[in-house]
Amino acid sequence: MNLITIDGPAGSGKGTIAKQLSEVLKLNYLDSGAIYRILGLHLIENNIPIDNEDLIKKSIEKANIQFSGHKISLNNRDVTDEIRTESIAKIASLIAANKTVRESILDLQRSFLKKPGLVAEGRDMGTVVFPEAKNKFFLTASVQERADRRYKQLISKGFDVSIADLVVEIQERDFRDINRTISPLVPAANAVIIDTTKLSPSQVVEFILGNI
Repeated sequence: MNLITIDGPAGSGKGTIAKQLSEVLKLNYLDSGAIYRILGLHLIENNIPIDNEDLIKKSIEKANIQFSGHKISLNNRDVTDEIRTESIAKIASLIAANKTVRESILDLQRSFLKKPGLVAEGRDMGTVVFPEAKNKFFLTASVQERADRRYKQLISKGFDVSIADLVVEIQERDFRDINRTISPLVPAANAVIIDTTKLSPSQVVEFILGNI
């Protein structure tokens, strides 16, 4: 079964690239970061503390998460835009540092691997979730470029943000992701590393297609 993992920090382009690859190759698609964001949204809406592991695990078990094109739904509710705010991103990053939560989400993430194959993107797809994958890629880009991309994305959706704030938030997220003891953000030993700072999405997709 065709399995491609794409990891990298926030704003590196992994979401855009993974979606395009899944469409070109006609494979299933998993945005693992969205799962943590959806969980963060659920905790906020239900006033569940991020350290209440029992309630979080029950929430994971009951969650019906679907990816359809560019839409993400939770229990048949479109949450595509709701989970893309910076406040949700911060909570998602904190949740992701919880060992029990990450282990509980593993089975859910792996359930997306089914015929004809999967393009999975996140921060530990190639190292923890799908270590058996033969095609692993790790995307990176400068902090400024990643902040610029995020700024354009949020402004286009009507959010009021500043690039300066986004630079700080990205640096803070990088620090948390790289230094956490559970599934830290590191390239898999056999991953192909791609600096996307000066590359267009189509150039990155073309490169990956030529290396699988």
